[in-house]
Amino acid sequence: MTLRVIFMGTPEFSIPTLAEILNKGHEVVGVYCQPPRKAGRGGKINKTPVHKFAETAGLKVFTPKSLKKTEQQAIFKELNADIAIVVAYGLILPKAILQACPLGCLNVHGSLLPRWRGAAPIQRAIMAGDQETGVMIMQMDEGLDTGDILLSEHIPITENMTAGDLHDEMMIRGADLLGRCLDAKIRGSLTPTPQPEEGVTYAEKISKTESKIEWQKDAEDVHNHIRGLSPFPGAWFEMLNQKGKKERIKVLRARVASELSTTFKNDGSKIYVKCKKNSLELLELQREGKKPVKTSDFLNGLQAEFNIVQLD
Repeated sequence: MTLRVIFMGTPEFSIPTLAEILNKGHEVVGVYCQPPRKAGRGGKINKTPVHKFAETAGLKVFTPKSLKKTEQQAIFKELNADIAIVVAYGLILPKAILQACPLGCLNVHGSLLPRWRGAAPIQRAIMAGDQETGVMIMQMDEGLDTGDILLSEHIPITENMTAGDLHDEMMIRGADLLGRCLDAKIRGSLTPTPQPEEGVTYAEKISKTESKIEWQKDAEDVHNHIRGLSPFPGAWFEMLNQKGKKERIKVLRARVASELSTTFKNDGSKIYVKCKKNSLELLELQREGKKPVKTSDFLNGLQAEFNIVQLD
C-alpha cells in the first residue's frame, strides 16, 4: 500500500526524509517549503534546498508565506493527501492544516521529547552538555512539540561532537525512522505514547548575542558552547590583527586541556586559552571572510603572534 503524502520542509536537513518517502514508493502530491529569499551582496533570489530538490524530482512545490488564510488551507486540502510529513518546515501549522489529512501530520523532531521542544534542539542539547539525545516521530497537535510519540531512536553525544556532526547523523537517522514509521502506520502497528509531563525544556532559537566566548567559565562549559554553535553561527573571540584592529575569530573545534600557568599560550603550531578551570586547545579556526583551517595553518597564514583582547 502506498500513501499520498504532502511533504513540508525547508533546509538540507529535510532532504533525506523526502528522498526516503520517494524511495518507499509513496506518492508525494505536494512539497511545501519556505519562499525563495534574497541572499548575498547582489540580492540574488535563492530557492531553499528542499525547493531545489523537489523541482529536480519533478514534484509540485508550494511556497506560501503563511498557512493561516482559508485560501491556502483550501489548496492544501484539495491535494487530497493521506498524511503530511513535517521536517524543519519553519511555519506554524494551524488547526485546519493539522486536521486536513486523514492520518494527520507527522513531525521528525531532533531530541528526546519532552526535552528540548522548540527551534534549536540539536544546538541546545550540546550546549547544555547532554550526553544523549535522539530523534522522534511525533503525531503533531496544536501545541509546541507536545504531540504523542510514535517512534524514537537514541543517539549518544560524544565528547567532541559538534552541532554539525550531530545534525548530519540525525538527518540520516531521522529519514530512516520516518520510513519505518510509515511502514508501521500502514500495518496499523503503531501505538502513540503521550509525552511525560516532567522533564520539559525549551530549545530557544540561537541569538547572535550568545555567540561570544566567555573564557572565564570552566573549560568544559566553554567547550560545549563552542561545539554547540559549530559550524553555524560559530562561537567567537576577538584578536588584534597585524594592523592593530580587532578581528573576530570563530572557533569551530576545540578540546579540553590541562591547566595553564598563563592566560594564553601560542607555541607556533598550537593555541591554548586558560579558562576558570582547565584550559582549551583551539583546533579549528576561521577568520572573517576566510575558510575554516586547522590551528597550525591559521598561525602560518597569520605570520605573527596575536593577542586575545576580550577575555571578559
